[in-house]
This record gives sequence, structure tokens and C-alpha cells, in this order.
Amino acid sequence: MRTLRRRWVALLGDPERGDVPGWVMITLMTAGLVVLIWALAGDALTQVFQTAIDRILGGP
Repeated sequence: MRTLRRRWVALLGDPERGDVPGWVMITLMTAGLVVLIWALAGDALTQVFQTAIDRILGGP
């Protein structure tokens, strides 16, 4: 039985291994979107964050 499984794994690859290239692509695309959004709306996002923190801390 083990030799049969070894033959299938050698022939088809390990089915429990996962899709590493897909996860790499998703990670890179997510990082790219974060950089793009930060580049386009960084000042506005910083202002929104600062306003929220000021309200929480009781600032002006």
C-alpha cells in the first residue's frame, strides 16, 4: 500500500502540499494594493487616523 501511495505522489505530486505559487501571488498582489492605496490616499488616511486618535484622547 505504501509503494502505491509513493507512486501516486511521485506521479501527481503531494496533494496535501498546497498551492504555494498561488499564495505567493496573493501576497504580492495584496502588498502591491497596499502600496498603491497608500501612494494615492496616504495623506487623507493619515488625517483620518489622526482625527480619530484626537477624538479618542479628547484632543481639539
